[in-house]
This record gives sequence, C-alpha cells and structure tokens, in this order.
Amino acid sequence: MVLLFKIGFLDVTWVDLVDIGLVSVLLYQVYKLIRGSIAVNIFLGILALYLVYLIVRAAQMELLATILGQFMGVGVLAMIILFQPEIRKFLLVIGRSTEFRENFFRNIAQWRQSYTDEFDVREVIEAVKTLKGTRTGALIVFSRDTELKFYAETGEPLDAEVTKSLLLSIFNKNSPLHDGAVIIYKGRIKAARCVLPVSENDNLPPHFGMRHRSAVGMSEATDTLVLAVSEETGRVILARNGKYLRGLKLKQVEHRILDYFHHTEPANWEDLTEEETRELRSSAA
Repeated sequence: MVLLFKIGFLDVTWVDLVDIGLVSVLLYQVYKLIRGSIAVNIFLGILALYLVYLIVRAAQMELLATILGQFMGVGVLAMIILFQPEIRKFLLVIGRSTEFRENFFRNIAQWRQSYTDEFDVREVIEAVKTLKGTRTGALIVFSRDTELKFYAETGEPLDAEVTKSLLLSIFNKNSPLHDGAVIIYKGRIKAARCVLPVSENDNLPPHFGMRHRSAVGMSEATDTLVLAVSEETGRVILARNGKYLRGLKLKQVEHRILDYFHHTEPANWEDLTEEETRELRSSAA
C-alpha cells in the first residue's frame, strides 16, 4: 500500500481514505433513514461507544479495550434487536431502488395491468367524498405487490369487491369494523378492522392523531399507499414511503392512487406535480 502520511502512530494510505469515505456515506444514509425517530438517539449512542472503543484499542489501553470489546462482541445482535423496524425499512428501501426489482416487475407489468384495470378507483373516491362530508374517520391501505397477510390477519377477513356502499358501511361509526384499517389488494377488500404500525417520527404535526400516524407508519413499514380521512376535520391525507400529502382535491387523490398502481409516481412523491399545483392555485383564486 502507498503511504500517504502519518498521524502519530497511525499510517494512513489512500485505501484508508476510501474506506473512511464509504463508511461516512453509509452512516449518513442510515442517519437519514432513522432521523426523526427515537432510534436516532440509540444509534448515536452506539456509534459514540464504538468510536471510543477504536480510540482505546489504538492507544493500546488493554484493560479498557477488553471491557469495551465485550460490549462490541454482542453489538451486532443488540443492533438487530433494537433496530428491527429500521433494518426492515432499510432493506425495503434498497429493494425498491434496485435494478433487479425494476426489471423483474417490468416483465410482469402486463399481469399487473390485468387486475388493476378491474379496480374501480371511483368507488373509493365517491366513498371518500361522503366520508369527508360527514367527517367520518377512515383508513384505507392500497397494496399492489403483496397481500399483507400479517396485517390482514389482525382484522376481519372479507375478500369482497370494492364498492362505495361497502366502504361506507365499514367505516360507519356504529359498525363493529369501523375502528381500524381496510386493506385493498388486487382490486378487492381483503380485510377490515386491521391494526397498523404507528409511526415514531417526531417531525409529524402535533395535531396528527393515531389514524394519521398509523397511515404514515404503515407507509414506512411496507410498499403501500395509505389514505386517511380525519374524523375531526374531514381532511384527507395520502401517505407513501413515510411521506404524506394533505390538502389534495379528490381528483388529485384519484390520480395519485392510479399512479401508484400503474407505477407512474413522480420521483419526489411528496412534491406536488405541476398539474396539481395549477389546480390548487385555480381553486384558491
């Protein structure tokens, strides 16, 4: 190896610089992934402890290095236990962005189209319009790839066609199924009254209740699009990849749902498209 320079007792080569750069990028990406959650404090604590361990070992402080080494020995197992949700989210993000996944699903795009065409999104929009008008809380999960069996099993199985009347019946305040989420997969309601994971993101607005936090949390944990209707205000939000949009018109909500099923979503999903921006400005004028 070509020696670049020395720092005290350390010999630094160009490979060391590349190594440090790659580790820095990796740590920054992990930090961005968990930023805003309580896991970031645990992550920074473990990182600080590991840096102390490296300094102590480099300084040849044998006793302290041995003690800290015992903690580092079980560090991988501890991180898997502590960061289970974040690791799952990290792997999900990687899986979404890989070229393999894009090529694979491009090959079965025709099969996808066959069932998304059978899904009449207007039935959902008409139901949401009524729910907004009556200020009835609702939570709807759209899945295009997976059946979400783990979450569906927490509720009541239905396997019914998506219709406005059925959605209104489920979310009626007197219905035993209204408290929870509806999961829609392959154009059918797979289950109702489903329990969803709640987001731990500290940056969410303080007025977000459990329904909205569950919508964001489900979008963080799975590759789904989640729609929530507020019981207090009747406002609608859409959650995707841990991001959310609010203030959309029903026509825009319909476009977003169709974009999700047909894989035509904008790169920066949380940003409004030019068409949506024009529609909001014209409605405000």
